Amino acid sequence: MSIEENGKLVLSVFSAIEERNDQRFSELLHPDFEIHWPPSLPYGAGKAITWSDTWDSLQPTELERKMDPRVVAANANEVVVLWRQRGVSPLGDRFDGKVLGLYRIRETKLARAQMFYFDTAAVASFLAKAKAK
Repeated sequence: MSIEENGKLVLSVFSAIEERNDQRFSELLHPDFEIHWPPSLPYGAGKAITWSDTWDSLQPTELERKMDPRVVAANANEVVVLWRQRGVSPLGDRFDGKVLGLYRIRETKLARAQMFYFDTAAVASFLAKAKAK
């Protein structure tokens, strides 16, 4: 795939996530897909809870699900995207933080994703408070 096609593929993955289209999301993934989150988060490495388990209830509307992904770099097999993680707690507290994701493409599918939060402590704090309420 071309660099431009790689960018479009990754943006299609974001659209599937924003729209909660699990079938489309699965179609875009390589069979050996792997995802890596910061270990300090509830859905980080080795934890049973998933990103969806954590965020679905905190993103009740399109406003919170909107990620505003923007490709900032790409090459023949990797794409870097700046995006936003948003959520609202049951009591109305809001979170809006930046994330940089590194995405690897293999055989025209997304094979690997690794996320780097700009402020992991802030997202962990928001999630802990949202869970406690």
